[in-house]
Amino acid sequence: MKRKVILYIAVSIDGFIADTQGGIDFLGEVTVDKPVSDDSYERFYETIDTVVMGRTTYRQVVEELSPDHYPYEGVKSYVLTTQQHLEAKEGVQFVNESVVSLIERLLAEEGGNIWLVGGASLIAPLIKADLIDEYNLTTVPVILGQGISLFEGNSTKRHLKLKEITAVNGMSSQVYTR
Repeated sequence: MKRKVILYIAVSIDGFIADTQGGIDFLGEVTVDKPVSDDSYERFYETIDTVVMGRTTYRQVVEELSPDHYPYEGVKSYVLTTQQHLEAKEGVQFVNESVVSLIERLLAEEGGNIWLVGGASLIAPLIKADLIDEYNLTTVPVILGQGISLFEGNSTKRHLKLKEITAVNGMSSQVYTR
């Protein structure tokens, strides 16, 4: 089966993936009266064997969000960066190439789906090259007003098809395909 490139990310109602300082505290601020069990992340994670992210997202993951445990153990991790001598967690490979060429190379290999982990600078070139197969967006019920826009820097128009929409624990998830 052909690998898919999937953008799986949370976004505020007004389209931001982080506040102006890069913080994502708003993701944990959702309150619901009766939370229900949701295994959608686990089901998604079982379909991937590769994650791709930029250096800023990698740094945030290993220094702020999960300093004691790399959350993507067991899958191949590619971090796009021009910096040398970064400390890599097990299974992490730093690459200095365009995200488009990396994704094209990964798509030529056998494997599971590829998860794009964050960042407008990571996403925009892939939208332009039409390499994202699925956009899985979870909308968090907050208006940030300003911050880092999910599609900042993108100037390419793409028509997508709504595949699925669900609402769990006060958030809605929309899955779009090309």
